[in-house]
Amino acid sequence: MNNSTVQTNLLRQFIYNRLVQLTLMLTVTLLTACSEPKPQNKLSPPTTASINATKQPNILWLVLEDMSPILEVYGDHTVKTPNITQLANEGVKYTNVYSPSGVCAPSRAALALGMYPTAIGANNMRVSSYTQVTGLPKYAALPPPEAKMLSHYMRLAGYYTTNNYKTDYQFKAPPTAWHESGITAHWRNRPHNDQPFFSIMNFTTTHESGLFEPYGIRRIEERHYHGANAEKAVELHKARPKKTTEENSPVHLPKDTEFTTIPPYLPNTPVVQRDFWKMYNNLAEADRQIGAVLGDLKADGLLDNTIIVFYSDHGGPLPRQKRLTYDSGLKVPLIIRYPDGRMAGTTDDQLISFIDFAPTTLSMVGAKIPKHMHGQSFINNADNKRQYIHAAADRFDDDSDVIRAVKDKRYKYIRNYKPEKGYYLSLQYREKIPTMQELLRLRDAGKLTKAQALWFRPNKNRDELFDTWEDPHELNDLSANPKYKAQMQTLSNEMDRWLAQIGDNPGYPEKQMINDMWQGSNIMPVTADPVINLKQGLVVISSQTQGASIGYKIITKSGKTTHAWQIYEHPFKLPDGATLQTIAHRIGYAESAVISQ
Repeated sequence: MNNSTVQTNLLRQFIYNRLVQLTLMLTVTLLTACSEPKPQNKLSPPTTASINATKQPNILWLVLEDMSPILEVYGDHTVKTPNITQLANEGVKYTNVYSPSGVCAPSRAALALGMYPTAIGANNMRVSSYTQVTGLPKYAALPPPEAKMLSHYMRLAGYYTTNNYKTDYQFKAPPTAWHESGITAHWRNRPHNDQPFFSIMNFTTTHESGLFEPYGIRRIEERHYHGANAEKAVELHKARPKKTTEENSPVHLPKDTEFTTIPPYLPNTPVVQRDFWKMYNNLAEADRQIGAVLGDLKADGLLDNTIIVFYSDHGGPLPRQKRLTYDSGLKVPLIIRYPDGRMAGTTDDQLISFIDFAPTTLSMVGAKIPKHMHGQSFINNADNKRQYIHAAADRFDDDSDVIRAVKDKRYKYIRNYKPEKGYYLSLQYREKIPTMQELLRLRDAGKLTKAQALWFRPNKNRDELFDTWEDPHELNDLSANPKYKAQMQTLSNEMDRWLAQIGDNPGYPEKQMINDMWQGSNIMPVTADPVINLKQGLVVISSQTQGASIGYKIITKSGKTTHAWQIYEHPFKLPDGATLQTIAHRIGYAESAVISQ
């Protein structure tokens, strides 16, 4: 085949692809405009067209860490959170939302990919730490080759994407994942003010480490420096301690507050009371920080075209909360505020999993939901609501367990694949929390109550069943009660179905999993270098690695280029006198070298 034929075919393919895209866009528009009206569900969120007839909505995620729904809008009035409360008053409050893991990195993998962590090698916390203790190499989760991050799909939909600033996905984000990811990432840096954005703001103030002594609040003010002031933000971030001192930390509620919300599995002692003060004080400070970001949005005149999504990356920070498959470790707040006031002040009790966030976000902007995603959209889904949520726990730091859980709205079934192992795992990081130290002191002194001692049993039942309506702290195992045999069998069958569907083999040794992902090699596979072909002015880029995301930068004749890698989709014309840089990266592999031409 000669060059002329190749060139013609490439042009035909390019024109065909554009026609397909335009046809799809026109079809969606016509369907929206001309389809037969359907009865409106009062909880139906606005369509893109109803938000703004000519402009795609912005999407802003506000993400707390380590926080159960201990908010006044969920009935806990311990501390005021005016900014979060206003979001709830102006939006939808969801009451049955669950992470697939009780710890951050696996849960963030699910949010980024719309897939269960146990299906892609992402469930062990973490894949890149405690290697000297475990004897395992550093590795990365390996989703199927077609999998891309949500931000990648949002870029393809025309969005400017930013992440500020935590990642922790159990894999390195490809260079094409974000326009910006870091302490200075902000929607204000987009090149055109009319370009829609997908921005994530992470707030670390409520993290488990905020309970450590000496106490001090994590404060991140650098996020408000951007553009020309970005260098100042980086300098401040490097120079500033991670936390203030207690004397310099804002106090949002009196230190002598008497907390009445201490669950029965924790002792009510002065040590625990102080940790509760820290937890609620940190929450109030996070609310203040959220208010500052919302202030940016209002100042930019963007509130009326931005969908705001507020949630936490998993349940609470305290012992017997974080890392566990009880609701205390999995259940999170979720509030979505739509810009046109639709559903303001309403409550939605449908079951939602983190794997649903990516499909739902794509649905919000009218983008296609990839078939490989495990989740489903939870908006405009009156006939397709989720029936169950699923969760898992495996290795944490240098110790491990194998637990799977499934829950309908009321009952939770837990299957322990290592029943000979106790519930409590001795983790040095968690033992920095004074409440954990207090539990261990009372355990050794024989002074724990029955409810508090449950966590320290030397072994477990293989099967457990809890009625989370009657027993929200999951202290009364119903698995041996014949009255609940039907509920347990139904949930057990659902767990078997789920495990088979996603290819999860509980107890699959982590070492063997890594060996299989790397096809018997002891070294992480490397994405094949991109190959550049220039044919009559058209640039064609490829990589031999299946599923590799290819990024490129055009360096103009004057030396100018873009900060972010552009996503390569189809052949393009290189400007006269310009040169090219390109890189390839499949998630779970090491990225390729940067190739210049």
